[in-house]
Amino acid sequence: MRISRWTLLWLLIVAVLAAIWVGVLTGYITPGDIVGSFITLVFALVVISVLAIIGAVFLGIVISHRIMSGQGFTPFEEEMLKMRQEVRDLHDRLDAIAGKLGVGPDLKDRNH
Repeated sequence: MRISRWTLLWLLIVAVLAAIWVGVLTGYITPGDIVGSFITLVFALVVISVLAIIGAVFLGIVISHRIMSGQGFTPFEEEMLKMRQEVRDLHDRLDAIAGKLGVGPDLKDRNH
């Protein structure tokens, strides 16, 4: 399995943010140090914002799929189902007529 460069970049960014979080929890990095480093703060905010937007898009896709799939058939699908039923009815009628005339596929096999 080959991992793309973008996947590696995102894994690296998440790992750095997780390391900062663990550092703050253990007391190795104080919140004052993080706020003092303006570039780190801006970088963390941008990464968190991008990840939040990506997550929101995927969540929106899942929710809209759930909403749309809960509906019944579309008008086109309903027409196709009606047409299928009509074709089935015509087929049954033709089979009945062919049976009365004695030319049905079952009767041909019996004659040979």
